[in-house]
This record gives sequence, structure tokens and C-alpha cells, in this order.
Amino acid sequence: MNAAPADQIRLLDLQAIDSKLDLLAHRRRSLPEHAEIDRATADHTALKSLVVAAQAQLGDTTRELTKAEQDVEQVRTRAARNQQRMDSGAITSPRDLENLQHEVGSLAKRQSDLEDVVLEIMERMESAQTRVTELGARLEHSTVTLNEAEARREAAFTEIDAEVEKVRRDREVVAVAVPEDLQKLYNRLREQQGGVGAARLYQRRCEGCRVEFAVSDLNAIKAEPKDAVVRCDNCGRILVRTGESGV
Repeated sequence: MNAAPADQIRLLDLQAIDSKLDLLAHRRRSLPEHAEIDRATADHTALKSLVVAAQAQLGDTTRELTKAEQDVEQVRTRAARNQQRMDSGAITSPRDLENLQHEVGSLAKRQSDLEDVVLEIMERMESAQTRVTELGARLEHSTVTLNEAEARREAAFTEIDAEVEKVRRDREVVAVAVPEDLQKLYNRLREQQGGVGAARLYQRRCEGCRVEFAVSDLNAIKAEPKDAVVRCDNCGRILVRTGESGV
């Protein structure tokens, strides 16, 4: 392939622009906010699960307390009714009175036991409520942390994308002056060679692979016509000759 020396030199400008675009893309992918958001999202998700579990436990404990308080009330009501019967004098049979007194005593013991259960459930409910409150506060803080990290990432995206747009416009200006066939070769080599399709020959060295050429190789390159598109024997990239190439 042949191309005017000026067109080949423009490849170096195109390469510099493409390398800048690659760096911007890498910068966008490598923002520290990505890892921060991943951590914050994992923390937020875990906290949401903990809050749901804590709220469920609080709900279960609340229902348990309601049931226990109802049991106490039932026993209290029955004991009060029995006591009223005893106090009314309506029961004249000594045996019936003894049985009723025994039942009142049993109900008093039952009520005391149930009230202890109520107290124990209330303690657990208080603990469950405290945990819900604490986890809710942590979840709220986690939400703020996640939102702030996402906002910083979006701000960084906006800044990078604006720079990318400017660089792309610069690339269009340069690319339009490079022959199509030369661009096709350059683009193909860029894909094959990690983003670098053209490199300068500078002081006997290929700046793409950093290999220094022997004198015989330099003489062979020097013998090529000025418009010949020379390729590096080591990396295969387009080797652009300039006034500092030493050939």
C-alpha cells in the first residue's frame, strides 16, 4: 500500500486522538464510584432485608402480646365474676363455695403467670422496636450514601462524556483527511494490536512495540519509497517515518 507521507503522519494525529478516547473510556469504566456504588448497593440491599425481617419479628411479637393481653383479660374477667358470685351470698352450699374459692385462687395464679408472660413479651417487643428503629436509621444513611455516590458518578460521566464528544469532533476533522484505504488498515491493526494501529519510527525504534531496529533493517526501511506504507516486522503496526526517524 502507498500513501502520501503527509497522510501517514496524519495517522499519528489520529492515533493520538484514538488513544485519548481509549483513556477516557477506561477512565469512565474505572471510576472509583463504581466500586463505592457496588458496596453501597450491597449494604443497602442487606439492610433492607434486615429491616423487613425486624419488622416481621416486631409484627409477630405485637400479635403475640395482643393474644397474651387478651388471655389475661379473660382470666381477670372470670375471676372478677367468680368473686362477685362469692360476695353476693348467692352460693349457700359449702362445697360449691369451696370449689369456687379454689377456682378463684387458681385463676389468680393463672393471671399472675400470664402477666409475667405479658411482661416478657413487652420486653421482647421493646427490643424488636429498638432494632427496627436502629436498622431503619442505618438504611436511611445507606440510602443517602448510595444516592451521593450515584450523583458523583453521574457528574463524572457528564464531564467525561463532554470531553469525549469534543475529542470525537477533533477526530472527525483529522480522519476526513486520511485516505479511506489507509484508515481501514489502521483501524484493523488497532483492533488487533490493543488500540495502537500506527506508531512513529523514532531514533531506530518502533514506538509501538519499543523494538530497536538493526542497521540492516533501517537501511531496508530507508530504501522504501517515501509513499510506501511500512509495517514493523515485530508488531505489524504501520511504521510512520518522520524527520526524527533516522532514515
